[in-house]
Amino acid sequence: MNLWIDIVGYAASICMIFGYLPQAIYTIRTRDTDGIALPTFLLMGLGSIFFVVQGILLKNYPLILTNVVTTVCAAITFGIKMYNDYFKNRKPKQ
Repeated sequence: MNLWIDIVGYAASICMIFGYLPQAIYTIRTRDTDGIALPTFLLMGLGSIFFVVQGILLKNYPLILTNVVTTVCAAITFGIKMYNDYFKNRKPKQ
């Protein structure tokens, strides 16, 4: 039974990382954040942070690693989005 739980956990980790990476890479390369909904991406990033904390408390290293990667991707994307929308004197798209 534990083997299946591990397989599902690792599959989830791979999906999460490869779900975040393309957006982060695209945003870093192009600096285009017009299609990103700030509240949604902020909440997804906060969710990743909470999963890091949960992984630490449970000593679940795949959970920690996955969500550290997704948190970093979310933070980079969020930073570029904030710069584009607020520090370049542009109004955020609504």
